[in-house]
Amino acid sequence: MRTVNIHEAKTHLSRLIEDAMGGEAFVIAKAGKPMVKVTRIDAPAPEKVRRLGFMAGQILVPDDFDRMGGDVVEALFDGASE
Repeated sequence: MRTVNIHEAKTHLSRLIEDAMGGEAFVIAKAGKPMVKVTRIDAPAPEKVRRLGFMAGQILVPDDFDRMGGDVVEALFDGASE
């Protein structure tokens, strides 16, 4: 694995990132001491990405969903108990 100093990394960052994207990881060192390892991050496979609406047609939401439990909530605010 290649080691580059901070100055070289700043000077050639674009090229180093392209190399890392191609699978060639590298280490950035300060005064000869390894500080960080730079490597490619693989994106999740499309089938593992969660999407909105993935259960469309599988769940039935009642028409009065937004009013469900309204009497209980109202009783809590009025101070009455059931």
